[in-house]
Amino acid sequence: MNWTQKLLQWYGENQRSFVWRETREPYKIWLSEVILQQTRTAQGLPYYERFIAAFPTIEALATASEDEVLKLWQGLGYYSRARNLHFTAQHIHTELKGEFPNTFDALLQLKGVGDYTASAIASICFDQPQAVVDGNVYRFLARSFGMRTPINSHSALKEFKKKASELMGKSHPGTFNQAMMEFGALHCTPKQPKCSSCPFAQDCFAFNHNQTDQLPVKTSQIKIKKRFFNYLVVHDQNDQYLFEKRTQKGIWHNLYQFPLVESTAVLKSARALHTHPDFPKDLKEENLPLQQWNKEPILHKLSHQSLSVHFWIIESKRDLNNAFSKSTIQSLAVPVVIQNFIKKFF
Repeated sequence: MNWTQKLLQWYGENQRSFVWRETREPYKIWLSEVILQQTRTAQGLPYYERFIAAFPTIEALATASEDEVLKLWQGLGYYSRARNLHFTAQHIHTELKGEFPNTFDALLQLKGVGDYTASAIASICFDQPQAVVDGNVYRFLARSFGMRTPINSHSALKEFKKKASELMGKSHPGTFNQAMMEFGALHCTPKQPKCSSCPFAQDCFAFNHNQTDQLPVKTSQIKIKKRFFNYLVVHDQNDQYLFEKRTQKGIWHNLYQFPLVESTAVLKSARALHTHPDFPKDLKEENLPLQQWNKEPILHKLSHQSLSVHFWIIESKRDLNNAFSKSTIQSLAVPVVIQNFIKKFF
């Protein structure tokens, strides 16, 4: 039995049951792959089910508003995935007459669809021999064959995809790809891989050279940027709140938030916030008291950023213009750090 046969036999005996494995419909496979990028399966499954319930077809997703899509995505992070998902659904619905592209090259032309997603859809839905390479596959191949190219280098994808393609064979490419990812997720795990019961242990480079903790190789990470957010929770006596859509590029684009003052360090006093150059002029003129809601900063970590967050409560003596009710705010898509605050404060 060769390497690939061993893998497919293992997969036949150990694969998990997921709803997206019961279909070859491109829309549903695409949706599952986008949701599961940078998201654990256990976390992504409820989102997938909610999306399918709300938008059972690509037309339903395309004709929804961006706010509806972002609200349903809330909590998954990497919101550009949701915006690209919505944009691409609209493109397929209007420009492609609802027909999902059925070749790898055509899939790559879709916004938000890279090599990984295009390979998954092409292989699973259309039986095209395109090897999928994700974190699980990188790890599995690097350990099995002693591949030392850093997996976050520019040449890694081409090299690892070539190796996976050689192993794939000509039949059932979709099953092979899912087996590769499944083995990495369940057996050849990042920490404490199950080497003692591994069907590949006899020929595994990392196991035989005691290098499972050294492979795959990854170069030093990008430096984490520290940012300091001060949200102004401004409300009037009618329980109306200032709330706005975040238009700045970068994190949380087009999500809603309380007015924000970003500082270069933690602001430890109301005076420090009040005298900050970005503190709203109209609020400064009112000279309203500021109450710090959380004494210790809320730390919120993103992929390459670390946020230190404070909420400041400000009660206006005048009726606020263009303000939002609590119920309206709760219906809008917001970053998870604001959602957590809302749950406690409202």
